[in-house]
Amino acid sequence: MGVSGINARILKVTSLFGGLQGANLVCSVIRLKLVAIWIGAAGIGLFGLLNSALETIFTLTQLGIRQSAVRDLAAANHARLPHVVCAVRRWSLVLGIAGGLLTIGLSPWLSYLTFGNKSRWWMFAALSVTVLLSAVNNGEGAVFQGMQRFRKLAACTLAGTIGGLAISIPMFYIWRIDSIVPSFIAYSACTWLAVGLYREKVPPPALGQSFKETMTIGRGFLTLGIYMTVTAASTSLISYIFMAYLNHEGTLDTTGYYNAGFTILNKYAGLVFTAIAMEYFPRLSAVASSRMRTSLFVSNQIRISLAIVVPMAALFIACSEWIVKLLYNNDFTIIKPFVIWGFTGTVLRTVSWCMSFVILAKGDGRIFMFTELASCIAALTLNIIGYRYGGFAGLGYAYCGWYVIYTIIIGTVYTKRYDLSIDKRLYAYMAYGLLITICAATLYSAVSPLGSILVAAVACAVSARTLQRL
Repeated sequence: MGVSGINARILKVTSLFGGLQGANLVCSVIRLKLVAIWIGAAGIGLFGLLNSALETIFTLTQLGIRQSAVRDLAAANHARLPHVVCAVRRWSLVLGIAGGLLTIGLSPWLSYLTFGNKSRWWMFAALSVTVLLSAVNNGEGAVFQGMQRFRKLAACTLAGTIGGLAISIPMFYIWRIDSIVPSFIAYSACTWLAVGLYREKVPPPALGQSFKETMTIGRGFLTLGIYMTVTAASTSLISYIFMAYLNHEGTLDTTGYYNAGFTILNKYAGLVFTAIAMEYFPRLSAVASSRMRTSLFVSNQIRISLAIVVPMAALFIACSEWIVKLLYNNDFTIIKPFVIWGFTGTVLRTVSWCMSFVILAKGDGRIFMFTELASCIAALTLNIIGYRYGGFAGLGYAYCGWYVIYTIIIGTVYTKRYDLSIDKRLYAYMAYGLLITICAATLYSAVSPLGSILVAAVACAVSARTLQRL
């Protein structure tokens, strides 16, 4: 397949998963809206508490297998692939059973920690089913992604989301607050049924696979997964430390405003990065042993990603007030400076993000952990300085500074440790992206939002032409 064919495939898969992320977001908004209408604030609170607890359990018990196994699957040749698939499925089931049993065993303690008493232990015991099914779903998701079966992966995810919402709606209306726990189970069960329907039919190993072989194959992706788990837990801890600092320095409202701004920058904008990663990570993993091909793939991905992200960032800056009001309300317009200046950092975030996947593609878990922890410490330091001296605008500047430092860290590892390079012509494109976002932010803040809209229009036209040429 030629370069133009590869680029067309990248854009097709990115569009597919971009649309999927959008559909999931819409379903999530509908779900929370119905809970708010029919159950009220108590339902939203209970939903948030249980969701937070489940995410913590998933992070600690799944050992990052959803991401780490993709590398081994993508790099496996035809003869080895059945062995890797078998190992991933077995480990997913084992981790799911272990996570479910752990959830049941800890259910009284989780109830006490969450609600202040042990009377709601049954909620967590029931949610052990979700832990088990989600582990199996994650394993199959890794198989789909590693084998580049993107349409099947999208179909399973969408079917699970829409099916779970369709089943949950009557439960919300009839059972009210008692429907929250069953709705979690419904979502994971619908995805599990869809996974069973679309399951990739990989023939089992010709001579079977022993327990020892499963352990040997799993050691590689589990080791990387453990590093990823430690990194995720450390990142959550550092985020908690800054939230606690904000609550101490300001008020609970200040913490809420920051969380809203960071969600727009990291989660909603991050939907694009998630969509891109679906195709990029397995493709990069398959060529990670070749220095030349890795450099070419990374350079090509940076070029395409910037063509998508630069106009998106400019549009978010130009429409920041409307976006904030749409997602939250008028009170949250205080976070506009945070969002506007934060989006100027997305150009460097795109570049560093594309290079950072090389670390995962090579299975270099220890370096991944060190780079991410260094990044988090830099973010914490800059956020404290930025908020103390600049308020929410200072947090926006800190977000940009964070990705300046992160790009330097990742760039050093990329060039020095792996002896890789990027196309020198990309430096001009990066400068263009920074110029566009900084101009859009400056015009919006100091002159008029109309100026930033014009800049965003120019960025969209240039990117459309660039993508067409690619």
